[in-house]
Amino acid sequence: MKIVFAADGSSCTKKALAFLVTHENLAGPDDELLVLNVQPAMPPRVRSAVGAEIVTGFQTEEAEKVLAPIRRFLDKHQIRYRCDWQVGHAAEQILRTVARSKAHMVVMGTHGHGALGRALMGSVAQKVVTGAEVPVLLIK
Repeated sequence: MKIVFAADGSSCTKKALAFLVTHENLAGPDDELLVLNVQPAMPPRVRSAVGAEIVTGFQTEEAEKVLAPIRRFLDKHQIRYRCDWQVGHAAEQILRTVARSKAHMVVMGTHGHGALGRALMGSVAQKVVTGAEVPVLLIK
């Protein structure tokens, strides 16, 4: 099974990751796990004021803050995976990645870091559930 694991570094992401590795039927030796982090796009004025190279460097650092501990955790649990990060709106990028990779499932936390993430169900999770054509497993 191909799984896209959407990761933003929040406590719900950590809980979802722990759930994933404790269920071999989800992240077993024959499964493919794609860990995805989405960084927000910078407004064009900011990008031109500070320079594209600085913005890209910042986004790379922020993505690595999320992905590095996940890599260590998955390596420790001997889970086969690959990591990717993209720039854009989180829900849109997750859905594009699911379609492009022909994933069978999305796993993600119900709430993210943002103010909207503290609502009953986060706005990104809501949009992914609504827009995905594959099952979405939400962990709270």
